[in-house]
Amino acid sequence: MEYYEFHRMLKEAVSYRDMEIIDKKTNLYNFDFSSGSCSLLPGEKRYSCAAHGFSCDLSYDFENPIAGNCRMLDMDDAHIMENQHFRYHVFHPADKKKSRQVVLMFHGFNEKYWVKYLPWAKRLSELTGKTIVLFPIAFHMNRAPHEWSDRRQMYAVSERRRVAFPQVVSSTLSNVAISSRLHARPQRFFWSGLQSYYDVIRWMAEIKSGKHPLIEPDASFDLFAYSIGCLLAEILVMTNQNDYFSRSKMFMFCGGPVFNRLSPVSKFILDSEANVALYSFVVEHLENHLKRDTHLHHYLTVHPEGIHFQCMINYGKMLPFREDILRRIGSRAMAVALASDTVVPPYEVVNTLQGSRRDIPICVEIMDFPYDCKHEDPFPVLVPIAGKVTEQFNRVFDMAGQFLR
Repeated sequence: MEYYEFHRMLKEAVSYRDMEIIDKKTNLYNFDFSSGSCSLLPGEKRYSCAAHGFSCDLSYDFENPIAGNCRMLDMDDAHIMENQHFRYHVFHPADKKKSRQVVLMFHGFNEKYWVKYLPWAKRLSELTGKTIVLFPIAFHMNRAPHEWSDRRQMYAVSERRRVAFPQVVSSTLSNVAISSRLHARPQRFFWSGLQSYYDVIRWMAEIKSGKHPLIEPDASFDLFAYSIGCLLAEILVMTNQNDYFSRSKMFMFCGGPVFNRLSPVSKFILDSEANVALYSFVVEHLENHLKRDTHLHHYLTVHPEGIHFQCMINYGKMLPFREDILRRIGSRAMAVALASDTVVPPYEVVNTLQGSRRDIPICVEIMDFPYDCKHEDPFPVLVPIAGKVTEQFNRVFDMAGQFLR
């Protein structure tokens, strides 16, 4: 079966129903999950951390002209129900009642649908015999209000944005929602990342307590991450909270570098105005922002996960600290980069994962696909190049399957 046929079959078969039989090898399940960390997000009046006895009052002004005063986008993040309660996909081997081996799969930036990842998860499950869990990042996939993907409503927002910023580059209906939100409040990048981290830890804690019908409490967890999902995977493995990831393997595809070595301006990811605002806040002026924002300062400088998040932001900052941790992870990590990738350049994958002295033993494979492809779509569903795409898909996932087996 060619990749495009595989893709089409899964696209037509998968929904958010409780359980579906894909074929004799694999069943698909969907489970409900509730986030326990929405109170971190903008929209509350008071924030606290019981673990460290920290609290502060902080009020966000949601009448923000940068977002076009659009309350549909620049809303109280802490109270967005879709982000609090959601479903996640599980590809489970049909011959197993419960699994002791799990692979967590994380997606890329500004993704709204799981369709691209369904063949990836199915193939990984077949190659490894493991259960594959597709876990959505905060405010992505089905964790975002439907209106943010509604073309008619986003067209109106896009037109207002073009008038307000006539020099904007790569502003599209696909990225106007996330661009407007991050332009208005760049700190959302940190808060959504931290919420996603805490959600994964909460989900694993529920499994360890024996509450999952398909996964044993003593199950092992590996990670397959793509694009910005690699950053979440890296922070999870670096922090290793509760020793959940002491032996985990981490396979990264089209990702892995520190944040300031990425080039996310794309009609599918971020527009130029949002990128400038995000880079200014997260990289150039973070120390000054932390002096004013005691809430963010606490989580990025006191909590281990926040410290590890910080070390993956700026290549020149915390370099010895970052490289020492990556060196210890060593052979448990592997990355595949694409030679033609302009969003995540392959040499930046090497620079971060193998270190400034190239003495970190993380394998990085750079592949040059024999067809034109974008970072956002490494395996185009195009009939004229079907054979080539299938071949490269099998190359990447045979490698991932062997590493994660």
